[in-house]
Amino acid sequence: MISKDLLEILCCPVTKQSLQEENGTLITADKKIAYPIRQGIPVLLAEEAINL
Repeated sequence: MISKDLLEILCCPVTKQSLQEENGTLITADKKIAYPIRQGIPVLLAEEAINL
């Protein structure tokens, strides 16, 4: 689980939108892109993005 403090400063590297944690992934505010969380570390790389 990602801390609230960290979530407040993280943003999508592609769209610059805020992120929300859902089911072990970070999802953009418009719910179009998800990023994996591996071993508790968010992987915010454009090539790792999952289009929803």
